[in-house]
Amino acid sequence: MKLFYRLIVIVLLFISVCVNAQTRSVKTLESNWKFINEEVAAAKKPETNTTNWETVSVPHDWAIFGPFDKEIDAQKVKVQQDMDDEARMRTGRTGALPHIGVGWYRKTFTLPEFKAGKKALLVFDGAMSDAHVFVNGKKVGNHPYGYAYFYFDISDYLKDGENLLAVRLENLPSSSRWYPGAGIYRKVQIIVKDEVDFQQWGTFITTPFISEEVAKVNIKSEINGENIKVITEIEDANGKMVASKTSGEKFGKLVEQNIAVPNPILWTIEKPYLYTANQKLYVGDELKDVQTTRFGIRSVVYERGKGLMLNGKITKFKGVCLHHDLGPLGAAVNKAALKRQLTILKDMGCNAIRSSHNMPSHEQLELCDEMGFLFLAESFDEWAKAKVKNGYNRWFNDWAETDVVNLVRATRNHPCIVMWSSGNEVPDQWGNEGVKRAKWLQDIFHREDPTRPVTVGMDQVANVMKSGFGAIMDIPGLNYRLPLYGEAYERFPQGFILGSETASTVSSRGIYKFPVQEFKQKEYDDFQSSSYDLEACRWSNVPDEDFVWQDDYDWVIGEFVWTGFDYLGEPTPYNEAWPSRSSYFGICDLAGLPKDRFYLYRSRWNTEDETLHILPHWNWEGREGETTPVFVYTNYNSAELFVNGVSQGIQTKTKDLSKQHRYRLMWMDVKYEPGTVKVVAFDDTGKPAAEKEIHTAGKPHHLELSADCETISADGKDLSYVTVSVVDKDGNLCPNADNQLSFNVSGAGSFKAVCNGDATSLELFHLPTMKAFSGKLVVTVQAGEEAEEIELEVKSKGLKTAKMLIQTQE
Repeated sequence: MKLFYRLIVIVLLFISVCVNAQTRSVKTLESNWKFINEEVAAAKKPETNTTNWETVSVPHDWAIFGPFDKEIDAQKVKVQQDMDDEARMRTGRTGALPHIGVGWYRKTFTLPEFKAGKKALLVFDGAMSDAHVFVNGKKVGNHPYGYAYFYFDISDYLKDGENLLAVRLENLPSSSRWYPGAGIYRKVQIIVKDEVDFQQWGTFITTPFISEEVAKVNIKSEINGENIKVITEIEDANGKMVASKTSGEKFGKLVEQNIAVPNPILWTIEKPYLYTANQKLYVGDELKDVQTTRFGIRSVVYERGKGLMLNGKITKFKGVCLHHDLGPLGAAVNKAALKRQLTILKDMGCNAIRSSHNMPSHEQLELCDEMGFLFLAESFDEWAKAKVKNGYNRWFNDWAETDVVNLVRATRNHPCIVMWSSGNEVPDQWGNEGVKRAKWLQDIFHREDPTRPVTVGMDQVANVMKSGFGAIMDIPGLNYRLPLYGEAYERFPQGFILGSETASTVSSRGIYKFPVQEFKQKEYDDFQSSSYDLEACRWSNVPDEDFVWQDDYDWVIGEFVWTGFDYLGEPTPYNEAWPSRSSYFGICDLAGLPKDRFYLYRSRWNTEDETLHILPHWNWEGREGETTPVFVYTNYNSAELFVNGVSQGIQTKTKDLSKQHRYRLMWMDVKYEPGTVKVVAFDDTGKPAAEKEIHTAGKPHHLELSADCETISADGKDLSYVTVSVVDKDGNLCPNADNQLSFNVSGAGSFKAVCNGDATSLELFHLPTMKAFSGKLVVTVQAGEEAEEIELEVKSKGLKTAKMLIQTQE
């Protein structure tokens, strides 16, 4: 009898799978693409001939493999945002990587499920840039903006059997202010479904009423077809159905359902709970389409003098800005790489991300939903007025509305998104036309999503206070300009200010400069910046200045620090130096390793865990007897410092001296002598609560390996990031070590990339050798598709070989 019931269950499951397969299928086009760059394309006919084409997987970034070249996109330009007084030649502005030119992609595919009465949509999450798409030799369409999501109905272009997809992309010189990447760098899918269907990106889920007893879930679905019926079932995070609704009433294309969810569990930063709406579309008794949408039940309101009220609770943005590149992986999206970034930021206490200055990937938004991050989704870096000659200004008038509509419709069901941004530091902040453009864009956002406010990152604060530009925005976002915060608050009607871009402090991991004092636009012969965290640009500031505004004024509703991680391109303050090809702004370096500044933010933002961090390192041969200040970043208010057992005194955080004394413990008169630096932190009763030591390291002796994940999925995509440290015989990090290391990966995985975080390094990321920088680097290992062990072997001349095993699993 049990066997009979099991067979019944299997049959029912089979029927269910078959029904779903008949109603909708999603094919992700990942492997076996053919790619050719402009040099070869010029000599071939890319639409008909694939001789000498490279086989690649998508997402793909053709430029990340280098080589670095200072002549690539060298731009002689006066940058208003950097307060330049004249045009200067910038050599590393877009990463010095070969992203300029034409690239062709080709992919063959079959769609056995496509037949009469069906439609096929070809969906791109992003292609850099100016995509021209062909199916079976016929042009389907064009979409120019490299950061936009877009799709085409290719039903009329398909044939029985094998079909050919071709995509032409082109990046022009002077088209970006940072490294944009190149290629089909986000996923591509083909969706086959019935002609009677849920319209692509046509469903919008909101939660307009929430109480402890019940939440009202409002679902608006745009539907193609007549005489339809929609059945929606809402499941909790465990897959249990908690509510359902059947509706057949249609107004135009819209079916609206209000569904009561009892005893709702709210989506919060601390516990990001997610529900799922499963929708089935019928004509009579015939199932035509199905779709699944994840959402969160949460309330987002902005109040005067308070800012964001998330579920009725004042929530300040403790946010960072992120460019879209993933360091040594380039622009090609990888969910494991994104998760690693967010995990590091979560430990720092960060609660919010601003996508800068581009539309975010779906993978990033999915992770933010799951991990509990607020999200400011940004759209453009340019409107109609140019920052760079070949930027978005060429397309704004014809494409801006389409791109905003696609952004909002494709992402609006993500509970993490709590604000939209229509632009960043646009030159249109000047002039009456700019005010009109700002209003026009904001109205489009409101039309597509009436539930979230809109901001613009404004750096021309004095002007936008006069012109009305800042007054019309839902959220006045100020980029820097701290001395104008107070006046802006008084003059703007909204009742609060957002630090939409803050700090832009510059530093190089593990590099310290003397004398220790605040500098603006400071440059050194080695093209590095000091990790004492006191150096900024002429237009920016150190973190402590923002902290004061965040802590002392309720109407400053939070900040987004520039930036969470270093990124390729924009190597301020070394814009005219070579070699220098990536940024210094990051709280973490390009390899994802925390800089000292990470612990300064962590000491304020992470209120759950202890922070106790000493800087600088203690290897200063030749500085014996010289003043070598010691800083401690900690969540404790006071501590005592010892050098070789001799007290250097007790320091206590105070408002009475400088801003730095309020947030840092600083011993400015310490004299260097080799040995041990120890700090003992005190709790609020004056009792010792924690201690930490650093030591003068001896000569490099061996290597230590540490992985962020020792077990990864055997899916051909998952990554393990292995930090390699050069240490002395006692295991102390050798902070000045720059040993040349080599890597070999064997077993069920492969070597993916390596990065040391040095903005001046011209070693290529995809080659299995690189110098350590400040004693460390990070090797990225990629899983294969078999559940077996991966072995990483790291060698360096004169050091003992180090090995690590990484397990892969189904």
